[in-house]
Amino acid sequence: MPQVYALKNGYNPYAMATQTATAQPKRKKRTQRQDTPQPCPDPIAASLQQLQSLKLPTGDGDRMESDWHVVSISLLDELVRNYLGAPTHYFCGGNMFLYYSIEQAKEIEEYVEAESVKRKPRFKGPDFFLVKEVDGTKPRDSWVVWEEDGRYPDLVVEFISTSTRKKDVDRNVKFYAKVFRVPEYFWFDRRFGELVGYRLVRGGYERIEPNERGWLWSEVLGAYLGVWVGEYRGRVWSWLRLWDRDGQLVLTREEREARAEARAAEAEAQAQQERAERERLQAELAQLMERLRQQGVVIDEESQP
Repeated sequence: MPQVYALKNGYNPYAMATQTATAQPKRKKRTQRQDTPQPCPDPIAASLQQLQSLKLPTGDGDRMESDWHVVSISLLDELVRNYLGAPTHYFCGGNMFLYYSIEQAKEIEEYVEAESVKRKPRFKGPDFFLVKEVDGTKPRDSWVVWEEDGRYPDLVVEFISTSTRKKDVDRNVKFYAKVFRVPEYFWFDRRFGELVGYRLVRGGYERIEPNERGWLWSEVLGAYLGVWVGEYRGRVWSWLRLWDRDGQLVLTREEREARAEARAAEAEAQAQQERAERERLQAELAQLMERLRQQGVVIDEESQP
């Protein structure tokens, strides 16, 4: 009976140690859960965490280009670098992914890594693009807009193939004007010899009129773009080339070296010709002086040249 009474009054001498060790901490834990508010998720922190977790593939695994396509990108990249100088104030990239939104990046990541995804994502990888007023010496696998202070390309060039003509001629004109707001967009189709350029005016594209030579002026580059037929890297095709504002062709490194060698050879040939002419004149002078001596004419040789 004493034990029952003790239990009814909440006192149990046999459970004191247990009550002290277990029951009291449980009450504290319940009180702590009720009194401490749960932290609200921070949308900015969540977005940053989401951005950091994106894998951003650098290739989709199935894009194939023709030989002309690949070499054309390389040629234009070389010409722009030769014309603008060291890339301390610009970046130019070719055939690399351009990420502009989280949703687009997720689509590409899922498409590249999951074979079950059937619908193609919004790939954006211009054949050539230029971004001004950035550090072009910084290595980049892709152009990620949110990692570049929101910078989009200032100029885009697409080299058209049979499979990309509709996209480059129709859809990209709208996309680059409305979404990226690219100041200048050019496309070149060598099969038909077509070169078309657009300039952003009041939120929309207007066609750039060609000059008398068929060249298109680029305000972004400060140069003309035009079609040139000739040999580059052992291939004779129609190429997209640059001319400066004076109409001088912007040369490749190989052309520069060849021109420098030609000028050096020309200078050497000119020097040899001048030496031969001096030697001929000196020989004629010597013969003339000898005839004068034979005729008894006194010649002051110290006054001779």
